[in-house]
Amino acid sequence: MASSFLSFSLLFLAVYTADGFFHYMVARCDFNSTELNDIEYIRSYYFNHDEITRFSSSLGKYVGYTEFGVKQADYFNNLPGELSTWRAEKTRYCKHNIDIDYQSALTKSAQPYVRLRSLTPPSGKHPAMLVCSVFDFYPKRIRVSWTRDGQEVSSDVTSTDELADADWYYQVHSHLEYTPRSGEKISCVVEHASLKEPLVTDWDPSLPESERNKIAIGASGLILGLVLSLAGFIYYKRKARGRILVPTN
Repeated sequence: MASSFLSFSLLFLAVYTADGFFHYMVARCDFNSTELNDIEYIRSYYFNHDEITRFSSSLGKYVGYTEFGVKQADYFNNLPGELSTWRAEKTRYCKHNIDIDYQSALTKSAQPYVRLRSLTPPSGKHPAMLVCSVFDFYPKRIRVSWTRDGQEVSSDVTSTDELADADWYYQVHSHLEYTPRSGEKISCVVEHASLKEPLVTDWDPSLPESERNKIAIGASGLILGLVLSLAGFIYYKRKARGRILVPTN
């Protein structure tokens, strides 16, 4: 997670008036590791949607972004004890909470699962295309590659970015366009922090996925038909036994 840039914030609503104007403050910690040099404490003051004044631990003082904000920054910068108080928040507030975050969540990992399927390629360059979809992994960084008969494939491969699922998990999809050869072995290789060794998924070209689905649906329909036929036959036999024959003159 060293390359990720994360933050958490606190929102304090200071003033809210009946005519809709409001003034509020947001304090946040931006970080990409637990080291103090990689942490910045930022305290921003807003009026409506405009940031007017900000304290940054990297600068060690306030700066203003509007005419009024410049005056406010000058006032705060000359207020006894003001700057030393907020400079200390980088250690007291940010470092403390970031250490907790790394222990409880940010150093955890979730193993991905892979689905390999074939699709019709959008262009005529190659007659076949495979899609390797990788789901539910964390952290974000991952490597998805293809091998063909043991050799890594570098051409005719396209991949999406890591897509966030909004639940801390990610997914990614890699496409390989190719011309099938008899007896070849194509594999999707996934490398991730949660895995002790690469996760290799081999493609089985013996029967396309669409055909396997058709067979599965057909078999299910056949079994259902047999069950219904058997149930109908049993019902008919029971009804036949219960009939009373009346002789006719």
